[in-house]
Amino acid sequence: MHALSIPTWIIHISSVIEWIAAIWLIWTYGEITGNRAWWALSFAMLPALVSAMCAITWHFFDNQQSLEWMVTVQAAMTVVGNFTLCGAAWWIWRSA
Repeated sequence: MHALSIPTWIIHISSVIEWIAAIWLIWTYGEITGNRAWWALSFAMLPALVSAMCAITWHFFDNQQSLEWMVTVQAAMTVVGNFTLCGAAWWIWRSA
């Protein structure tokens, strides 16, 4: 677990917690407004969360070669997340 410094770990973990909180808040906003486009945004945020968790897991295990496949999953989830977030943003724009 010494692959990253303590301040870097704090930033990584707090970013994931913030992302989870943002997903929950956006979902709640969608419930309050009844606008399904906001629910779509909360779902569209999940691939980016998976990407972040892959990065944290890989670093937690000191960047082991046996877990290098997680880097590929992280990259793929980042690409998927970028497209899903773009689509969700477009849906929100269209529903406005």
